[in-house]
Amino acid sequence: MSKQYIPRLFDRILEFSLKSKGAVVIVGPKWCGKSTTAGRYANTVIDLMPLESRQDYINLAKISPGTLLNYGPKPILIDEWQHISFIWDQIKYEVDKTGDFGQYILTGSVTDKCLSGSDDENSRHTGNGRIIRKMMRTLSLYETGESNGTVSLSDLKNNDFRPSFSDKTIYDYAYYICRGGWPLAINRDRDISLAQAKDYYEVVVTDDIFSLRDIPLRRDEQKARKLMRSYARNVSIPAADETLREDCASGDETFDKDVFAKYLNALRNLYVIDELPAWNPNLRSKTAIRTKETRHFIDASIGAAALGITPEGIFRDITTFGFLFESLVIHDLRVYADVMGARLYKYRDSRRREADAVLQFADGSWALIEVKLGNEEDIIEAGKNLISIANDIDYEKTGRPAFLMVVTKNKVAYRMDNGVYVVPLCCLKN
Repeated sequence: MSKQYIPRLFDRILEFSLKSKGAVVIVGPKWCGKSTTAGRYANTVIDLMPLESRQDYINLAKISPGTLLNYGPKPILIDEWQHISFIWDQIKYEVDKTGDFGQYILTGSVTDKCLSGSDDENSRHTGNGRIIRKMMRTLSLYETGESNGTVSLSDLKNNDFRPSFSDKTIYDYAYYICRGGWPLAINRDRDISLAQAKDYYEVVVTDDIFSLRDIPLRRDEQKARKLMRSYARNVSIPAADETLREDCASGDETFDKDVFAKYLNALRNLYVIDELPAWNPNLRSKTAIRTKETRHFIDASIGAAALGITPEGIFRDITTFGFLFESLVIHDLRVYADVMGARLYKYRDSRRREADAVLQFADGSWALIEVKLGNEEDIIEAGKNLISIANDIDYEKTGRPAFLMVVTKNKVAYRMDNGVYVVPLCCLKN
């Protein structure tokens, strides 16, 4: 019996994209549910995963690409389309020919060269205006049902807030970090759920990272494991490449700078890592803004798997627990931001002030967010820090903040006397 489909916030993104563009390219990490979701919107499916039929489709794409792209009723889903990436220009032609929206959905392990339709950089055509690229992430806690969704980011933006409660404990969050948002991990027995992130990690370090045609790497699982472990130790931190590279070195062994850069690029192309860019607002003061990206995995569970952490073992290192909890929050905020057409950033300045997340809405309004796993004193200090940062922003150029919020593992969502919201992660939704 097939597992029941878990409704995704991405459904809304895909539905609108098919109404407004000729083709949609869905990118994101493997195992996040791209094919399953896309298949629900397709009238015809061309699946290039099975080896017994793949070569037939490849041959048809080479001999008569127009026939393949009119294989059946549209929308046509081409799953694992990177196997026939040379068909890109023909897709654009077919989209232009009729001007119809919602003709094709493309899913798979897509790199920049796949999206160019050519290995020649000078002949690259992006498909702007005809084809749109959308990122699909793993499931948020609201989608899995663990967040009750009583506090909406959209409502907070409109000054609509009601105190609420979550029944989740710190032990639940330890489990969510290690389990992740992988569809195969949801509503399963605990051991099966926890195995999904570990299996994903093993596939990355033993196979995927060495399988990219455009980033050839000599197979060295030890190097891959060291890099993933170092990245996990620096998650939620704006660590420099050199810091990671030195952390990977052991004894007389070094990690060549160019090779290291290729490893990182491979992880980006596979959507294993997903750095959070820096926010650079206009300030009233002469404070310098730090622009280094913050390290995050596409799903916090990858970091836990790389470190070999279990839901019970995570309590042995509360500092690491805090960083992984922050990464869990950032992941969910990104899922909610995507469906709202918003963007997420990190704020950090030379006065050592930080906001773990800056949510910038489509209309340009913004909110500052801190993440705290700690006690009430930590939450109060976090609120004061957000106010200090907000007061330094030039409101004449950016407008006043829509809200300031501290996301916690606590059980009560409330508004402090200073106006800062305190919200459990498992109360949040878009």
